[in-house]
This record gives sequence, structure tokens and C-alpha cells, in this order.
Amino acid sequence: MPALDLYHNAVKQSLIKDGWSITHDPLHLRWGRKDMYVDLGAKRLIVAERSEEKIAVEVKSFTGESEMQAFRDAIGQFAIYRSVLRRTNPEYTLYLAVRDVTYRSFFEEPIGQLLIEDEDLKLIVFDAEQEVIQQWRS
Repeated sequence: MPALDLYHNAVKQSLIKDGWSITHDPLHLRWGRKDMYVDLGAKRLIVAERSEEKIAVEVKSFTGESEMQAFRDAIGQFAIYRSVLRRTNPEYTLYLAVRDVTYRSFFEEPIGQLLIEDEDLKLIVFDAEQEVIQQWRS
């Protein structure tokens, strides 16, 4: 099992505060002989539709020396997990969870906007100190 991201628990608490039930911590995926672990699986009831919405959440801290290296790693991981989820658990929508500071410093920049659009990134922007979700970007 991989190590937990620095902000794993902050995202988990943020999702709970937002009405989500954590169903998997982590969400195990397998494709061929390769095992993968998305940080969190969650669901919530949509009362108006009487159905459930399910999400898988990969948490990324972007605290390393190179923001671009962290971004390349995150995008690669996101693409792999999204492909496997589409084939094994198509009811899940994959989100990348990033701190509000990271969103403003990278994802609001032209390179971040380009990749959000081209890679169809779905983001959860959270405040790590308050443990709240600030925005859903899909």
C-alpha cells in the first residue's frame, strides 16, 4: 500500500463535511497484474433522483521542489486511474484533490487551464486548515 498523501485526512474530513460517505480508504484497483490505489472512494445519496453519486479521489500535495514535476506525476497518475476506473468501476468519477493555494498558483495559470481542458481534469479544491471544500471543478 502506498503512503498517504500529506493532506489525505484533510480531504477525507472535507468530503465528510460536504455530505459524502467514505466507502474506500483507499479504493483498490487492479488491471492485469498491476495493483493501484486511489486515495479515497466516496458516495452520497442524491435525494431528488433517489440514486447514488460515486467518486474516487486522488489527493496531491504539490509540496516537492518542482511544481512541474509534481504536476506531470499527478496527470500521469490521474490518466492511468481514470482509464482503469472506466473499465472496472464505470460508476465512479475520478477527481484530483488539490489545496486552494496550489489551485491558484498552478491551475489558474494558462498551463493549468490548458491541461484541465485537454485532459478533462475534474478537481476538488480544498482548504487544508479549515478542512472544507472550496469548489468542485468539472
